[in-house]
Amino acid sequence: MLKIDGLCRPGLQPASFTLAAGECVVVQGASGAGKSLLLRAIADLDPNQGRVSLDGHDRAEMAATAWRARVGYVPAEPGWWADRVDAHFLNWNDSLARRLNLPDGMGTAMVVQLSTGERQRLALLRALERQPHVLLLDEPTAALDATATALVEELLAERRAGGMAQLWVSHDADQAARLGGRRLVVEHGRVREEGA
Repeated sequence: MLKIDGLCRPGLQPASFTLAAGECVVVQGASGAGKSLLLRAIADLDPNQGRVSLDGHDRAEMAATAWRARVGYVPAEPGWWADRVDAHFLNWNDSLARRLNLPDGMGTAMVVQLSTGERQRLALLRALERQPHVLLLDEPTAALDATATALVEELLAERRAGGMAQLWVSHDADQAARLGGRRLVVEHGRVREEGA
């Protein structure tokens, strides 16, 4: 279980909630409300205060690399640091890429030649490769068509069935309804559970 207690940073008021193994919680709110700030704070990518723990292990007691291996983050605009796609992976996997309708040989593609949707799906695969316990998803299907979105949702549903918890930012009301479960709403940096 991921436990958030009083997590805050500039632009984000203290937030407290839990995320159980295998659970998907959708995060919604207007653009600029603080949704990405919340995910980045949980991932410990920006200075923040408060307590965050996973399965009873406090984030403050772990090296950043150990935390990020357990709590993966897929940003809305993924970063790339090498020319070829496969340089961003521990072991490129064509069969998993095919699950997301990416062509064979994509591992040898040049990043600059990729579409936005291809980069978005590859960033998800990159995060899944490390088999995190929790996955923080910042609009992972925003640049995808309906077919690719369905494939991403199917793959992530399988991972939830295997115990992976997911905190999923989405502006798509239909997608939020498909994902089901609890919803967090972020308004002007304040996080509240819908209906609370």
